[in-house]
Amino acid sequence: MRRPITAFALAGLCVLATAAGAETASTGLAPFKIVAIDGSDSIPEPLTDKPGDAAAGAKVVVNRRQGNCLGCHQVSSLKGESFHGEVGPSLDGVAGRWDAAHLRMIVVNPKHVFTEATVMPAFYRIDGLNRVRAEFQGKPILTAQQVEDVVAYLTTLK
Repeated sequence: MRRPITAFALAGLCVLATAAGAETASTGLAPFKIVAIDGSDSIPEPLTDKPGDAAAGAKVVVNRRQGNCLGCHQVSSLKGESFHGEVGPSLDGVAGRWDAAHLRMIVVNPKHVFTEATVMPAFYRIDGLNRVRAEFQGKPILTAQQVEDVVAYLTTLK
C-alpha cells in the first residue's frame, strides 16, 4: 500500500535532516544527502573519499556476517557460493536497472526506494530499527567504505 506523498516527503525530510549533518563520534556515520532522481530517492555522492573496490564489495556480498546478500538474492557470477536466496530479485543485471546513486540508497536504506514493507535491511542506518540485539545497537551493518565497495561491485552486474 502506498503512503500519501505528504507522509513520504515528511519522512524523507526527517532522514535528510539527520543524515546531512556533520559526522559525529556518537554515530560514526558519514554525512550524506538524499536526493530524488527520476522519482525515487538516491544518494548521488559517495560516502567516502576513497572509491569503492568491486572485489572487496563481492567479498562483503558473500560474507554471511556482513552483507549476506546471497541470503535473499541470486547472483550468477557468484555461482560458486552456496545457498543463493529466492526472497529478493536476482542481482544479475542490477546495474542496468539502477545507477550508482540509486544502488547506494538501496544499500543504505532500501525503504526509501521500495516501501516500508521490504524485508531488505538498511545496511547503513542506526535509527528507527526494530529488534536490534544490544551489542549491535548504534552500529551500522556496513561501514561507509563497505557500502561504497558493494555499490562498486553491483555496478559491474550489467
